[in-house]
Amino acid sequence: MTSTRNATQFLLFISAVILLWRVGCGGKILIVPFEGSHWVNMDIMIKALHARGHSVDVVRTNQSWYIKDDFPHYKPITVPVVEVFNQDFLNLILKRVFSIERGESSVFSFLSLQVEMFNAMYDMHGIICKMATIMLEDENLMSNLKVRKYDLVLTDPAWGAGILIAHALKLPLIYNVRFATSGEGHLAIAPSPLSYIPITGSGLTDSMTFIQRVKNLICYVIWQAQDIFLIRPQYQAVCNKFFGSDVTYSGLLHSADLWLMRVDFVFEFPRPTMPNVIYIGGFQCKPSEPLPEHLEDFVQSSGEHGFILMSLGTFVTELPADITNEIAAAFAKLPQKVIWKYKGDRPDALGNNTLLVDWMPQNDLLGHPKIKLFVSHGGTNGVQEAIHHGVPVVGLPVFFDQYDNLLRLKEKGAAKILTLAIVDKDDNFLKAIQEVLSDPSYRANMQRLSRLHRDKPVKPLDNALFWIEFVMRHKGAAHLKAESYRMPWYSYQSVDVVLSFLAAAAIITFLSLVFFRLVCLEKCLKIKTNRLNKK
Repeated sequence: MTSTRNATQFLLFISAVILLWRVGCGGKILIVPFEGSHWVNMDIMIKALHARGHSVDVVRTNQSWYIKDDFPHYKPITVPVVEVFNQDFLNLILKRVFSIERGESSVFSFLSLQVEMFNAMYDMHGIICKMATIMLEDENLMSNLKVRKYDLVLTDPAWGAGILIAHALKLPLIYNVRFATSGEGHLAIAPSPLSYIPITGSGLTDSMTFIQRVKNLICYVIWQAQDIFLIRPQYQAVCNKFFGSDVTYSGLLHSADLWLMRVDFVFEFPRPTMPNVIYIGGFQCKPSEPLPEHLEDFVQSSGEHGFILMSLGTFVTELPADITNEIAAAFAKLPQKVIWKYKGDRPDALGNNTLLVDWMPQNDLLGHPKIKLFVSHGGTNGVQEAIHHGVPVVGLPVFFDQYDNLLRLKEKGAAKILTLAIVDKDDNFLKAIQEVLSDPSYRANMQRLSRLHRDKPVKPLDNALFWIEFVMRHKGAAHLKAESYRMPWYSYQSVDVVLSFLAAAAIITFLSLVFFRLVCLEKCLKIKTNRLNKK
């Protein structure tokens, strides 16, 4: 009995020593995240870092939408702000977007939507610049952050506060990225020929006709104009104030050591990339766990028909009443059970087969053997989870990159897309649901994508953790960064080289002409002299 007790105490002692060693050897990481669904996947990475013994601090505002101040796997650093990017901010944008998208399709409606999105992006980045300014002006806060001696900053570059803080603290910088402030992440760092790289918002694939390439170029110009005239100047003003005008925000954006890209080429169209881009698409996915009892009972009651899952993500909490009723009425005509994440008013047409919920374990439901279909807005997280579990999709995109995400699934035969303009007309929603349910090719194609996605030597999350710790060990990853981001545009595009060749050719041509003219003039003079001598 005594020996057993001693063995148990010894094992506990060894476990404590190992735990303390891990904590002592762990790194210190400062996280500057994005809100909403972006925080959901960042939180998964934070938990994994914490489990490996790293100390994690998270910057949040006092009015944070998702990021709480009482979680054990990170320590919050709260920044007091007046304005904040939250659900109320988004709801105002969504109402205007719904109104524009459901109007008559025309050049005017397209331009109206672009102006609306421009205004929204300008306001959002203005809020973030004010947050960064508050942090940089707070000498006590910045002093405390420096005293902590972090190993690196991990941020989502969809907004730029983390980029500015990393420069102020002179720390290595890693992105958990799909979008940067300047647009889709690849566009900011990798060569992106517009002939086959579709721009977000274009609704195009990597196989384009001439007219589509014209459209793609126009979309690229629009994105560039937004960045150059609306977004970048706001961040540059912060750089000028705190770092001096010789530090450019564009240079800071491009100087990150690693880009942990939340896609892979099972999902994304093939394209050029760079050595410091690490693909971690689907890192948040995991095997499904047992459902809560009430959800399991509801799912099992579906019998052989199975169930449908519907979610429009964290940004879209409700839809216009007529669309909601059309969706509810369509669900009521189906033999499947439906679990619908929705926070708006209860639709009048809601059937007995449909369960409305405020929250649901989406990954566990998508991995359930009775799942038949996922109705999704097309957010990156949901699309990756659908691919991981092999569940076909009916898409209802609203804004940003959602249509483009769904288009990639549609092109691979795994999804059908409806726009807000037609979802409540001619039973379009019901027909789309029935088509995907009845045509086995949708499920077969998505399961093929699932097999490709899973067939990797290293799990995406493990890959992300390795490279984060790699940057800690080596104090950065400068050997993976190309010189291109330091070069002026005329050097990057070799405009100066081409101009020098043209200048050299022009000089040679000019000198040749002068020489030829002088030779001709000399011959003419000799002939003229000879004639005069003969006379």
